[in-house]
Amino acid sequence: MKEKLFLIEGMTCSHCKMTVETELKEAGFSNFKVEVGSAKVECLSTDDEIKVEKAIESAGYKVIK
Repeated sequence: MKEKLFLIEGMTCSHCKMTVETELKEAGFSNFKVEVGSAKVECLSTDDEIKVEKAIESAGYKVIK
């Protein structure tokens, strides 16, 4: 397992943080830490990384690459 840092554009407050956390939980992730502007998520594969990006986008934010 490796922890991956995702930088997130558009987050400004704790409500934004909770929205991303909810989407990550719904996507099946349990080992993560979300802060305003970023998320560290334990990913097992490249597919997991794509799943995280989709969850962040579903929350209404953009992953900075």
